[in-house]
Amino acid sequence: MVAEAPILVVDDNAENRALAQATLEDEGYTVALARDGAEALAAFEALRPRCILMDVQMPGVDGISACEQIRRRAEGHGVAIVFVTAQRDITTFDRALAAGGDDFLTKPFRPSELVVRVEAAMRVRRLAGERTDLYAEIKHQRDDLQRLQLAKEQLSGFLVHDLKNPVNAIELQAERLLRDPGATERTRSAATAIRGEARSLLRMILNLLDLSRSDEGRLSPARETLELAPFMATVIDELDLAARSCGVALVVEADGEIHADPALLQRVLANLVENAIRHSPDGGTVRITATPVARAVELRVADAGTGVPAELRDRVFQRFETAGGARNRGLGLAFCKVAVEAHGGSIWIEDASPGAVFCFTIPA
Repeated sequence: MVAEAPILVVDDNAENRALAQATLEDEGYTVALARDGAEALAAFEALRPRCILMDVQMPGVDGISACEQIRRRAEGHGVAIVFVTAQRDITTFDRALAAGGDDFLTKPFRPSELVVRVEAAMRVRRLAGERTDLYAEIKHQRDDLQRLQLAKEQLSGFLVHDLKNPVNAIELQAERLLRDPGATERTRSAATAIRGEARSLLRMILNLLDLSRSDEGRLSPARETLELAPFMATVIDELDLAARSCGVALVVEADGEIHADPALLQRVLANLVENAIRHSPDGGTVRITATPVARAVELRVADAGTGVPAELRDRVFQRFETAGGARNRGLGLAFCKVAVEAHGGSIWIEDASPGAVFCFTIPA
């Protein structure tokens, strides 16, 4: 019996090679390894793999050059080549395709996605030998979709890195005005409002980035043990002006500890409290509580507004879903859902009669 041709994993990072090897071997594939482009070329001659997972940046012969050399050989037309790289820019993507790559997967990747992409690349490469016209059409459409995805990621990067600096500068100037001993009460009031709006805008920018990370499986909470009372006081202080300007009182009942990512949890709470303030009547109260439950902490943000109909409660956590104008104006609640689920928790809405209670759990 002839042994099945292996899948060749080419990467200069030992951990990356080990992860790809374990993932593919769990699916029953035979795997060979190479540390750079030169080893990949030698392994190709010796093993004739049916698929190559190729890193881009490697010492000596890089992945692009190795792919070009393999494709120039007569035996190199039948092998599927999937580039697996941490470089997420369109220029690298286009270079990989021009060199003869069948697919382009960015790190870090989900193991299940790696398997699917490898199997799809091998099927499409077989199709190339049978139906050249159909192969070209399918590959062109797939490449256009991937290029659009990379363009979206670059836009997200622009929003975060290029917009974050001016927003931080606005907040800094507001802080300087608040610390100025000669500032009038009117100036201090305006500076406080500017600082609050700048922080709200920064949350929107970070929400967009984290939604993008979640789509790619890269949203990973950096957990710390947090004292709930002082932590929640910080969140409430940030939103106190917005609440008072709407005639809404904020009440907090929290004690004990929680094990969570402070930056993510702060934005989850800020988004939910800001949402509750916006939908509370003049003179209303927004109540924020934290209660230990079975191996978790349950946090609740309750308002006395119009509430959310039962049939719409799942929809408000979708991106840009207004649910009949009920709650979500954009990405805030969608971010809350992915951030809570990244912690292993869950988020839902209950009826407050009147109003709504947004509830979520963070496991211990």
